[in-house]
Amino acid sequence: MPYPTWGVASVPRVSDAEFKNTVDVVSKVIDGAGVVVIVFGLLIATGAYAVYQRDPARRRTAYRVYRQQVGKSILLGLEFLVAADIIRTVAVAPTFAGVGVLAVVVAVRTFLSFALDVELSGQWPWQSPPKQSPPTN
Repeated sequence: MPYPTWGVASVPRVSDAEFKNTVDVVSKVIDGAGVVVIVFGLLIATGAYAVYQRDPARRRTAYRVYRQQVGKSILLGLEFLVAADIIRTVAVAPTFAGVGVLAVVVAVRTFLSFALDVELSGQWPWQSPPKQSPPTN
């Protein structure tokens, strides 16, 4: 079955101002989603930490698990924030200065993501995971 052909007359015209406004709204929604991910992740991790503190068997690992969960929510939230910055800068104002500022912001957020990932995993990305010793019976 052949693909339908669309005439130029059937494509609605969108002004530059409407396009920029729509992209700006979309990038703000993605920014908001990033903030929501971080906040909810922090709240959920804090609630789990409080529950773990009540159980003596889990109390020893509660802080480590808490830090990992908070770090994971920050990493995911940062991904949303970087995506929103890219959309806003490239689609709305693709000036050389804007792209330069975007490069700096992305570099800082990438470094933060890298540092958090190293903190969570406890090793450099190029290191192989530590070998697990077989359980002894």
